Amino acid sequence: MKKWLLSLVAVPALLIGCSSNESEVDTNKEPVDAAALEVIVDIQTPEEVEANETVELAAHVTQNKENVNDAESVEFEVWESGYRDDAQMIDGELDADGVYKAEITFDHDGVYYMYAHTTARGLHVMPKQQIIVGQPDMSQVKEDDSNNSTDMNMEGHGAGNDTSETEEEMNHEDHGAQDESEHDHE
Repeated sequence: MKKWLLSLVAVPALLIGCSSNESEVDTNKEPVDAAALEVIVDIQTPEEVEANETVELAAHVTQNKENVNDAESVEFEVWESGYRDDAQMIDGELDADGVYKAEITFDHDGVYYMYAHTTARGLHVMPKQQIIVGQPDMSQVKEDDSNNSTDMNMEGHGAGNDTSETEEEMNHEDHGAQDESEHDHE
């Protein structure tokens, strides 16, 4: 009985002791500007380039209007429109003043896309840009409606589905069912 009574007195005493220090710990008197914490990635790669020439992939990384020279990683994911499964990842290297660069050569005319995967200061940002190489025959360009990265699944980052793959898989399954029904009728 004495132990039970002692615990009834000790627990509130501990809680009062903890709560009295709470006002001393909170030194943030001004609200935090969430926009100042945002990592911003400005792609500096030209939107139109020539085939068979070295192209500089570049991204300027800032936070609170200051250059970020300590990004954990900057990777450029590049693929030709309609060929997302063939995307290649190219590591970017810090050049100067928050600008990360890599090089690529496109061997033929076409429409390409690039994500600048940037992980810096606990955040992952991945802006996307279209790159037109040479003078592509737009009637021959496969449509690309991919909205997410193929291999990056970061915490706090949406893991949406690529609807074009889902539709293709569904169509393939439908054709398989049709083939089976045709065999049943034979």
